[in-house]
Amino acid sequence: MNTAAARDRLVDAAQDLFAAQGVGATSPRAVLAASGVGQGSLYHHFPTKHDLAVAAVGATVDDALARAFRTLDSGSPALERVIAYLERPRDALAGCRIGRHTADQAVMDDDGLRDVLTAYFVRLLAALTTIFRETGLPDDVARDRAHAALAIIQGGYVLARATQDPDALTAAVRGFVGLLDRHQ
Repeated sequence: MNTAAARDRLVDAAQDLFAAQGVGATSPRAVLAASGVGQGSLYHHFPTKHDLAVAAVGATVDDALARAFRTLDSGSPALERVIAYLERPRDALAGCRIGRHTADQAVMDDDGLRDVLTAYFVRLLAALTTIFRETGLPDDVARDRAHAALAIIQGGYVLARATQDPDALTAAVRGFVGLLDRHQ
């Protein structure tokens, strides 16, 4: 296996394990076992667990932002882009990989990891705010609406997981979309 493939397998395995059990509760040995690569590859690419965590959490953020911006940057009218982003299929019971990291104390206590999460939410909020401005809303209202839209997704995940009802996320989105004035 070439070195790039080994690195990718390590990051992929870490992303899955960190999402399932958290960064703090996941050992490098568990990542190594899940990846199927040799121990030398792990320490060649990631001398410390922190290095692995930064790469894996960063990759999770990059993946999530790429998915979001495929919808938010489309050529559709502004409100249609927001609604498409909110309504896109999500695995409600799995929860948001990024949102779940905010509950991981090992992530939140680490400035570098926390900064990666902060940047994710800041970028999404900025994009949503810009799109709501395109609908003619004043800056402060657009900003509030962006926060509400993102909170609907995060809260919908929490409700779905807590109730073990995947429709909880769908219902939260449907309720928020129903409140939007589609003529703005």
